[in-house]
Amino acid sequence: MPKVIIQIPCLNEAESLPVTVRALPRSLPGVDEVEFLVIDDGSEDDTVEVARRLGVDHIVRFPQHQGLARAFSAGVDAALKLGADIIVNTDADNQYEADDIPALIQPILAGKADMVIGDRSPSSVEHFSPLKRWLQFYGSWAVRGLSGTRVPDATSGFRALDRRAALRLNVVSDFTYTLETVVQAGKKQIAVDHVPVRTRRTRPSRLFQSIPTYLRKSFVTLVRIYSLYEPIRVFWTIGGTMVIAGLALGVRFVVYNFLYGPQGLIQSLILAASLTIIGVQTILMGLIADLIAANRSLIEDTLLRVRKLELRLGEKPDLEPGYQKAEPAEPEGGDRDAASR
Repeated sequence: MPKVIIQIPCLNEAESLPVTVRALPRSLPGVDEVEFLVIDDGSEDDTVEVARRLGVDHIVRFPQHQGLARAFSAGVDAALKLGADIIVNTDADNQYEADDIPALIQPILAGKADMVIGDRSPSSVEHFSPLKRWLQFYGSWAVRGLSGTRVPDATSGFRALDRRAALRLNVVSDFTYTLETVVQAGKKQIAVDHVPVRTRRTRPSRLFQSIPTYLRKSFVTLVRIYSLYEPIRVFWTIGGTMVIAGLALGVRFVVYNFLYGPQGLIQSLILAASLTIIGVQTILMGLIADLIAANRSLIEDTLLRVRKLELRLGEKPDLEPGYQKAEPAEPEGGDRDAASR
């Protein structure tokens, strides 16, 4: 029977964490063991103390704020070393309905998927603004195109990973893991599925300060991760476009001079030469980037073997970034009973 670890990245969640943890199940159909893991991302409040009082099994602490992506990665690494067969990620603000966890892990238990993403159906969520619905729809559409998956809600943080997927994913962004892991899963042939989940209105997101900031960072993340896996396509598209534009301007210069004599279009000639040279250089950069991508693939294979070796040797989570076997304090107001539901 598999072991499930439910991980909760936290940043100053002392107030909302009790509601979230109390709602989490301590038993699941088809699962032998369920444990809770809190990743404290440099909180300045009593998040860790609250987690202990609630009976959380494991805590990973960062001494200072590292960002959601790194908190997610640290949680996945700790969960693997703690023997998790399935890792469920949820938010600390109680946005997601914990009763949907059985449905979330079912495709993994059935052997149909390695990663399952909770579909919030953003277009029908009442508390999302029209702009946010539009952005969610087209953002997920872009991610589907880049990743080759059919995920309808790419930004959902409510997701489950089996051991195979967790070992193979390597988050390099320090902004958010949601988009990057979907693109990686598609490029690494990890089986991805989705199930409908329910959400509730919570406080505004702390991940970004404004929609333009979120769009800018998300765009940079997508371009960066896609370029890692498809450098030839990215660089050759850009370089080829510039070469064609340069050649077109060069042909225009020759034709005008042949038909009408010197026309003083020297600026066009300079621009044509510049575009052609830069385009060729970009294409060559694509070749170099492809070689680097091949080397990165070998490094990832080596990292996968190292991870598997660590797990075979029974390596426990490191004290860095601050793993602790949670020894819960005496609960206040019956928290222990509620947490063990």
